Amino acid sequence: MISAFLFLQLITLQNLAFGQQASLVKYVQPFSGTSASTTMASQHIEDKTERLANTIPAVAPPFAMTQWTPQTQLSETKCLAPYYYSNKKIYGFRATHWISGSCTQDYGSFTIMPISGKLKTNWAEVADDYRHDEEVSSPDYYKIILPKFQLQTEITATLRSGIMRVTALRADSVYILISPNSDQNKGFIKVDQEKGEISGYNPVHRIYQGWGQAAGFSGYFFIRIQKSFNKSGSFTEGTITNQPSITNKKDIGVFAGFKLEKGEQLIITSGTSFTSIEAAKLNLEKEIHTANFDTIRAKTKAIWEKSLSQVNIIDRDEKKKKIFYTAMYHAQQHPRLFNDIDGSYPQFAGNYQIKKIVKGNYYDDFSMWDIYRAQLPLVELLQPNLANAFVNSLILKGTQGGWLPIFPCWNSYTAAMIGDHSTAFIASAYNKGIRDYDTEEAYRLMRQNAFEMPDSTDYLNGKGRRGINSYLKYGYIPMEDSIPNAFHKKEQVSRTLEYAYDDYALSTMAKDLGKNNDYNTLAKRALNYRNVFDSAVGMVRGKYINGDWYSPYLPDHREPYITEGTPRQYTFYVPHDMQGLISLMGGKKHLENELDSIFNKKEYWHGNEPGHQIPFLYNYTSAPWKTQKQVAKILADEYDEGAGGLSGNDDAGQMSAWYVFASLGFYPVDPVSGIYQITSPSFNQTIISLTKGLNLNIKTIRPTKNSIYISKIILNGKALRQNQITHDQLSNGGNLTFYLQEKPALK
Repeated sequence: MISAFLFLQLITLQNLAFGQQASLVKYVQPFSGTSASTTMASQHIEDKTERLANTIPAVAPPFAMTQWTPQTQLSETKCLAPYYYSNKKIYGFRATHWISGSCTQDYGSFTIMPISGKLKTNWAEVADDYRHDEEVSSPDYYKIILPKFQLQTEITATLRSGIMRVTALRADSVYILISPNSDQNKGFIKVDQEKGEISGYNPVHRIYQGWGQAAGFSGYFFIRIQKSFNKSGSFTEGTITNQPSITNKKDIGVFAGFKLEKGEQLIITSGTSFTSIEAAKLNLEKEIHTANFDTIRAKTKAIWEKSLSQVNIIDRDEKKKKIFYTAMYHAQQHPRLFNDIDGSYPQFAGNYQIKKIVKGNYYDDFSMWDIYRAQLPLVELLQPNLANAFVNSLILKGTQGGWLPIFPCWNSYTAAMIGDHSTAFIASAYNKGIRDYDTEEAYRLMRQNAFEMPDSTDYLNGKGRRGINSYLKYGYIPMEDSIPNAFHKKEQVSRTLEYAYDDYALSTMAKDLGKNNDYNTLAKRALNYRNVFDSAVGMVRGKYINGDWYSPYLPDHREPYITEGTPRQYTFYVPHDMQGLISLMGGKKHLENELDSIFNKKEYWHGNEPGHQIPFLYNYTSAPWKTQKQVAKILADEYDEGAGGLSGNDDAGQMSAWYVFASLGFYPVDPVSGIYQITSPSFNQTIISLTKGLNLNIKTIRPTKNSIYISKIILNGKALRQNQITHDQLSNGGNLTFYLQEKPALK
């Protein structure tokens, strides 16, 4: 009796421990991905920019307007992130709009740098050495000591605002330098010494289509320093003036000077906006106002704890939990909140016109070619209301600009990558019941992209599908069409494959909406991938108008008709019609052999998106255990704790979202279908908190640490017979139990 009582007490205490969730923020490693990849697959990639994950140690709540980061790189140059772990100096602390994990560029940013001693404004002299052992970084907080200046700097942030606390470690003169970071020698900044305020803006310029042209909005900021300063002025290229403002010159900024005793602190609060200085001030007043640093930090930490705890891992492997929650952090940076607290935002592709959203929020920076695969589906599963806001934002862009954007970033058309995956994402959300928006307007915009060619002006401006006329005429994009008016030129085969997927995506909505003629046409076009499959080589290949194939055929080399990959890698991109691809290849065994080949040749590269579905395709063969084997290997080899722990550009969280899904035991090879391909979970138990108060409890029965192969799966008391699970089955919650064993379950 006593033993039984003690046992029950122990069980109760364990349950209480699980109920009182320990901090998950502590597992997040913001420096992950801030150095060149050290993972196995990345080492044979020649393009060094593709080996950079290009993440930053960002401080802000999830999906914020502005992130705050230490700055080890000057400028807003393409493919240079604000922070790299290997850099030796800090140039300040940036309010950044860098797209996490990208190879794009920052925009509308500004930098704050505290210094001490003699006033200097030349950035080469201002930059300070720093030590990583004095850095503290988490999603809600960053701290560093600047040794030359003996200043400790701490940062925390809200959705649109930031707060910095600077502590003098010795008595000295202290100056705060603030600079809008325009690479175009544009911008404005003003210091008001009497009010203790600084304000300004950095005009945004487009890249890709319309490169260098004004984007029609600016990054605005309003700064308040909570201590009177005794000296102020402006500077340009290191030359100091006593003028309170400066505009449209190189390396401009302002300064504010103080006398601080040892231990004395400066509190600097900053509001940001994309509409005006007044809006930046209002955002600051509403989000921070008189709250102190520690209060704001606690609130932001609580937001992250709530977000991360949607997936509660119960497992003893601390390293894997660090990698997992870091992936969750990276997968929640973008798309970016773009509206002020009153709903105002800059019109898409506009010229400083202001719109106001009356319901929900407006978002931008959709790295769509990357994130439609897994990052956006993760949002659909965990936060469907947020996914709905994303869809509505895309519809607003299309309505305001006239065409549904392909790759909307910088609140502009870009046509930066290939495909038309705003269509894929909207169809994916629609098919999962996420529909609180104008579905008819959404369909009209998607259909326009699929069936019409913009006029020459609009096309040159980045609107519409690249190469749509060729695609409609031939059923593929031939080698003769070099796609001249795009940042990514040529890549005809990859475009054909991805347009076929987008046509399929749109066909699912056409069918549901009763648009039967469109459905029939689009369903046929979804098979256009067949037109670039050369049965003689068993893979996709460049094709001319007369039907001849591009030569020579080099399946494992970067070819001009393939996007950021090889013909072998892209052959497996038919997520919507795997049975059709299997038929072209000659049967399931041939698909299995080709999958074996890509792994045996070490031609699978995890560091870029075209191949992310490949490991899960064994589920379409008679050897699904090979999916379990390869996914387990990728999880172990291609993700790590260190600064080089991501195997390529994280691309707005896509690489990280892959880890989240794969480690949970399922992955959306075809997000539009709402079907996930199954693999072995990484963790002993995971509890996913879904909407409507539902939970999905995933348990893994693993007799030994080498048990990675599935023997059976039980969903809510019934055996799951297939190697897939639906979105409805997941979102309805319940108990999903995987039984694993050491040897493959052979059919």
